[in-house]
Amino acid sequence: MQTIVECVPNFSEGRDARKVEAIIQAILAGPDVYLLDKEMDADHNRSVITIVGTREAIGEAALRGIGRAAELIDLNQHQGAHPRLGATDVVPFVPVSGVTLEDCVHIAAGVAEEAWRRFQIPTYLYEAAARQPERRNLENIRRGQFEGLREEVRTNSERKPDFGEAALHPTAGATVVGARKFLIAYNINLNTSDVGLAKVIAKKIRASSGGFPCVKAMGVELKARNLAQVSMNLTDFETTSIGVVFDAVAREAAAHGAAIVDSEIVGLIPRRALEDAAVHHLKLESFRPELIVENRLASVLARQASGAAGAGSLRKLAAGFVAAVAAATPTPGGGSVSALAGALAAALGEMVCGLTLKRKSFAAHHAALEESHQRLGGLRERLLANIDRDAESYDAVMAAMKLPKSTESEQALRAQAMEEANKAATLVPLETGELVAETARLVESVRPITLPQAASDLAVALHLAEAARRGALDNVRANLPSIQDPGWIGRITERVRALENPPLTQP
Repeated sequence: MQTIVECVPNFSEGRDARKVEAIIQAILAGPDVYLLDKEMDADHNRSVITIVGTREAIGEAALRGIGRAAELIDLNQHQGAHPRLGATDVVPFVPVSGVTLEDCVHIAAGVAEEAWRRFQIPTYLYEAAARQPERRNLENIRRGQFEGLREEVRTNSERKPDFGEAALHPTAGATVVGARKFLIAYNINLNTSDVGLAKVIAKKIRASSGGFPCVKAMGVELKARNLAQVSMNLTDFETTSIGVVFDAVAREAAAHGAAIVDSEIVGLIPRRALEDAAVHHLKLESFRPELIVENRLASVLARQASGAAGAGSLRKLAAGFVAAVAAATPTPGGGSVSALAGALAAALGEMVCGLTLKRKSFAAHHAALEESHQRLGGLRERLLANIDRDAESYDAVMAAMKLPKSTESEQALRAQAMEEANKAATLVPLETGELVAETARLVESVRPITLPQAASDLAVALHLAEAARRGALDNVRANLPSIQDPGWIGRITERVRALENPPLTQP
């Protein structure tokens, strides 16, 4: 991906794994989006999902999650230690590569507006996307939580959402959308159930009370563990590191006769942040990141990848996936292999276009080749994503099958989860088939306007595309008997027929 944006939506559900999985499946139902991490916390009753995607795809992925969460989560029935305003509580966008913070502000505004237009969920903008200075801080927007804001927003114009009417969604509440730098969600658990002490410590260390800059903190109760927790967001770990706040909490706790039991990261963390914490505690002199063997190794591998790879290196590159397929496990299986075959077909077409673009003798065709080159690159990325998505969809079916079925209500919930999982497992190979069909059409279209010496490469691409198409359709047909919805089956069958007739062009 030439552009990478991270999105870390927080959903007000941390106890029902089926609901969280359904939301994740909705998020991943489109192209160019990848799941990096998911965290569920029963005490907070909250899930934190970390995804990355292209600048063009990430906003739509977030909207799919917002819509699915609104269907599954009712805040009137929600209780948890963490403050919350909406079923989808907060949706931050973070620039990673090829994008700026201003790009993320634009994405956030578009998502906020669309969430209101599509789902009638009022939205607020925060952090860098905030249109009012007081709304940069999330806690100012979330003050009073769902129940308090539900009443106050009707009469207090200062609390009116940025998009939507002065009334919360009856079950989904409101959603806060923003753009920010990388944030670390970090919690420290104390060996006491005294939540009052946790609140005292939180007030002492947070920036808004005169503590450390770039630290947000609150004290919460962990009923399941009978512990108090200092829950923090570090909005700039280079300004205030994990090691600094850990030491500060330890000192304050000791002053009140308590101690730290453990700490946890919620979501993902940059390696640099842990390096800084280790350097802080070990008091290392003249430390630099290159002293860490993994960092040095990554640098060496990156240099190798940027140059011409030898045959041995290519073999090692492919061996890992081939070994995973060969292992006595259900995934990766035929669906993932079909997606890989399609990605290789697109890559070969992309290569031939790129080589031809270097030849002045083909200048008359450069415009068409540029367009095909770009489209094939996009298809390659989407097909690569389906390698993981296919395996993940199978895992979701297996998880649904393992749900309890002792009572009628459990059986009904299990049947619903099975239906949703089987549909998702059918859609992935169907999308692979459609992507491969488009790949084949593009490869066929460039055959007359590319280097004759590369004709065999395009022939291989078409062979791979045909194998991928057949494999993807076989996977779709294998899944259809497990689905109960006849209308849905009919619509999918029509899409399958479109891929069968007419068949792909033969090389």
